Amino acid sequence: QVQVVESGGGLVQPGGSLRLSCAASGSIFSISMGWYRQAPGKQRDLVAAITSSGSTNYVDSVKGRFTISRDNAKNTVYLQMNSLKPEDTAVYYCNAISLPRSPWGQGTQVIVSS
Repeated sequence: QVQVVESGGGLVQPGGSLRLSCAASGSIFSISMGWYRQAPGKQRDLVAAITSSGSTNYVDSVKGRFTISRDNAKNTVYLQMNSLKPEDTAVYYCNAISLPRSPWGQGTQVIVSS
């Protein structure tokens, strides 16, 4: 079973940028992957997805600001986040967008605050 490890989060001011990485322990080239986020007291939601062929999709709240990409040779998925807003504050996770999914990783915390 593929394990995932997220990294790249941190504290950033509004308007700033971060790049998140998701490293998988095995091949993900045939798997559609996504970045999810969970704010305190809220459910975990999918915010960006990328198919095995590279097609992408985003929720409206991040369109034009976030970019998901993948490097199948490195078994890694990225999330470039620009123009960050306080409402982007959450723990970010990556995983497959459909079942079966890998066990959820620890996630990476993103805090957007001045």
